[in-house]
Amino acid sequence: MSDLNINNITDRTGDSGPVIAGVSTVTSTGAFTVPVGPTEMRGGRGRGLLAGGATPTKVNTINYITIATTGNASDFGDLSNATNGAAAVASATRGVFSGGYTPTVISAIDYVTISSSGGAADFGNLSVARNDHAGGSNQIRGVYAGGTSGSYVNIIDYITIATTGDSSEFGDLTSVRRSYMNQGLASSTRAVFGGGNTSPAIVNTIDFVTIMTTGNAKDFGNLTQARAGVAAGNNTTRGLHISGYTPTMTNVIDYITIATLGNSTDFGDVASVARRGSQSCASSTRCTFGGGTTPTNYNTIDYVTIASTGNSSDFGDMTATTKNPAGCSDVHGGLG
Repeated sequence: MSDLNINNITDRTGDSGPVIAGVSTVTSTGAFTVPVGPTEMRGGRGRGLLAGGATPTKVNTINYITIATTGNASDFGDLSNATNGAAAVASATRGVFSGGYTPTVISAIDYVTISSSGGAADFGNLSVARNDHAGGSNQIRGVYAGGTSGSYVNIIDYITIATTGDSSEFGDLTSVRRSYMNQGLASSTRAVFGGGNTSPAIVNTIDFVTIMTTGNAKDFGNLTQARAGVAAGNNTTRGLHISGYTPTMTNVIDYITIATLGNSTDFGDVASVARRGSQSCASSTRCTFGGGTTPTNYNTIDYVTIASTGNSSDFGDMTATTKNPAGCSDVHGGLG
């Protein structure tokens, strides 16, 4: 094969180059690295946010971490309210935080652009002001379930994450309960809510809804222990429910297969501190969970590898000892 050395070729007008059709080969002294991984995860995604909570003073601080690494959290910006007991959902672009108490119960919904940093902006309002509710989302919708607004509620609301506006009615949980900072988890199809309080009982109930429909929740199965104050996170396949109280603190980590129905299975233990009110930020590989109380507050962040089983490992620390932050990420399992 003969060499063809070309410095410059244009068309007759000098405006453009030639069109090469068919099978061609190129030999070059340069290098080209082919991008790998899902297209939507190229270009800086992989952040987790932990927002608000109490130190014990209620705070508006938003922390962020890079989930694929280990290390301490950094300051992201602030929520519009210093609030405890908010819930969070996220798309690949936005994190959306709803409700909480300041100490009055609020309905405000804030949003941030996860890849940037800075203060939150107003999104709209929940249908009912409440705290200690749970959130789950796919790329399009966020679903907020349960909580307390003076009395426990079974309300499920939804929002369209890419827009702004007030939440709309979705349906009801199988029972009136607050999550007491139980966190929801979601695949691209289902949102799942496990455990919580039904005034005053602590339950092992797991409910699920199909995110892109509306209607009442259905029974999924049960946690290995009745408990509340649970952190939850997931990849596309597995969901984890982490620690909490029974009412004594437990270090248990359970897992479920989101696409099926059935009871949860033992995953491992929280190796640092068994606590309630920690919150998670998950990727396709890892589930991190930070903060919490025993009732001593902690700044601890742990992580597990979702596809395996085993005890948690140390990730780093939050910027302050904080209970009940709201957690989300731009690479969680609900985003596919």
